[in-house]
Amino acid sequence: MPEGPSIVILKEEALVFMGKKVVRTAGNTKVDVSRIKGRKILDLNSWGKHFLICFDDFFIRIHLMMFGSYRINDQKDSPVRLSFVFSKGELNFYNCSVKIIDSQAGDHYDWASDTMSGEWAGDKAFRSLRGSPGSMVCDVLLDQNVFSGVGNIIKNEVLFITHIHPEAIVRDLPVKKLRELIEVTWNYCFDFYKWKKIYELKKHWQIYRKSICSRCNIRLNIRYSGKTHRKTYFCDNCQFSNRAAFKMLGQSS
Repeated sequence: MPEGPSIVILKEEALVFMGKKVVRTAGNTKVDVSRIKGRKILDLNSWGKHFLICFDDFFIRIHLMMFGSYRINDQKDSPVRLSFVFSKGELNFYNCSVKIIDSQAGDHYDWASDTMSGEWAGDKAFRSLRGSPGSMVCDVLLDQNVFSGVGNIIKNEVLFITHIHPEAIVRDLPVKKLRELIEVTWNYCFDFYKWKKIYELKKHWQIYRKSICSRCNIRLNIRYSGKTHRKTYFCDNCQFSNRAAFKMLGQSS
């Protein structure tokens, strides 16, 4: 599933169609997109994993789900879900969710929750964490209302970097560690964006899709953790779940 930084890259690549009129649409989406023909794209934006194509009184939300993809001025040899055709160029989406929302994007989304937005608010994320004391950290990190744009890669990498066990319960972690989690998550999203742009993302993975801990040189645990039941990689030797362990590590508040 494409994560928030990848959707920002999609937005940047699609900016060539800003202000362009849609000549026609095609695709197997069940959403009635006939109203799009002849309309100009007034804005392109993203919120987390949502790509937003904005017109004057509505916008289209594209969610690439687990296996979605797109092509700009190119096509795949598979059924297109939604295609925008312009006088010069085309924008094609495959295996995705399409929804038309009759409002302005700014009225529909809380940009303070979007880790890639200039309006991202770390303090808001901290309050949300403190407001979910009984949740596993791996679940809260994937809560799009708290960390919009964070997906399974970022979740695994951030928890490894911060030494936090993915199945740790929020209330059992030091405040200092929760604040570190938020800061590292925000920074990692922009590192992800940078590495993805230069095709080096996988080169920087420290734990995702690995079998041996790079710190301890022992076998990692791999299981589907939390309510989100997403594949999780972790080391029981260097990722901790309580204040006492972090105190020993010298990382408690």
